[in-house]
Amino acid sequence: MANGWASDGAVQQQIDDSIEDAVKRARAEMAAGPGRLFCEACEAEIPVKRRLALPGARMCVACQAELDAEKPAASPYNRRGNKDSQLR
Repeated sequence: MANGWASDGAVQQQIDDSIEDAVKRARAEMAAGPGRLFCEACEAEIPVKRRLALPGARMCVACQAELDAEKPAASPYNRRGNKDSQLR
């Protein structure tokens, strides 16, 4: 059932689009290329298990956690911004 000006299935489409955007953003932030033996921030050795689990790792766990904490969280608002797709 449509509500307002939204077409049938608009709510599910908004959910699918939001998930697709989040996946694209996460894939773009993944490490690419050859990894490093030592952290590029603090020069500590990156453990072998981390290098095996995350090929392309360039930082130790502590420095990566600090970097991730500095990043802003995803916006709680939808990407379309119209009144019919304001899901919470």
